[in-house]
Amino acid sequence: MSEIAQMDLNPRGAVKSESPLAMTRVNVVLAASARDAGVVVREKPFLGHLVLRGRAEDEAFRAGVERVLGLALPLALGPVARDEARGVSLQWMSPDEWLIVVPAGLEFDAEAALRRELTGHYAVMNTSGGQTVLELTGPKVRELLMKCTPYDVHPRAFPVGKGVSSVFAKSSAVIRRVDEERWELVIRRSFADYLYRWILDAAEEFGVFVSPSESAGSVEHRMAREAAVEGR
Repeated sequence: MSEIAQMDLNPRGAVKSESPLAMTRVNVVLAASARDAGVVVREKPFLGHLVLRGRAEDEAFRAGVERVLGLALPLALGPVARDEARGVSLQWMSPDEWLIVVPAGLEFDAEAALRRELTGHYAVMNTSGGQTVLELTGPKVRELLMKCTPYDVHPRAFPVGKGVSSVFAKSSAVIRRVDEERWELVIRRSFADYLYRWILDAAEEFGVFVSPSESAGSVEHRMAREAAVEGR
């Protein structure tokens, strides 16, 4: 009689057993503060996301985008055009597609301005409700990303200012390196919960802290304050 291989699916000891619904709850051990963490996670919700389509070889198209956004149109994969002070960024996604991110509440104005300024063959789509941004900071973020994406995140291949769209945790994300220890993930709404839980679980070994996000109420308050200052 041949031997039959058996495996104890509920072993006692160091191996951790999880139920099929284990990922429906966040049960990682969080660091006590951001200073104690190797990775700090913060959502940047309610930003304005616009997808722009057009012809990069059209000089009038490039000039129109720059007049509206104050940023030169990136013409290749890699560098993200960004104005940190204004909170505006522009990223090449494909030969005729770019991702625009603007502060909360300004997406409608940005879209309207682009439609006024641009002519010919182009398209502008507001995708703000379908995406969000996770900011990852800390000395262990690169090690975390190495667990999540096959893209090479070594500084030689991924310098500050670069952004790419890649596989991330069996899903996808736009990965952007803002500075030495600060990265951004632009993720789809439908995968946000899954990716957030994945990141917390993957970052637990480095010490992870969840920084409070700006709430909807505070966003509305800030927008009202800015409108009053600008006389809108």
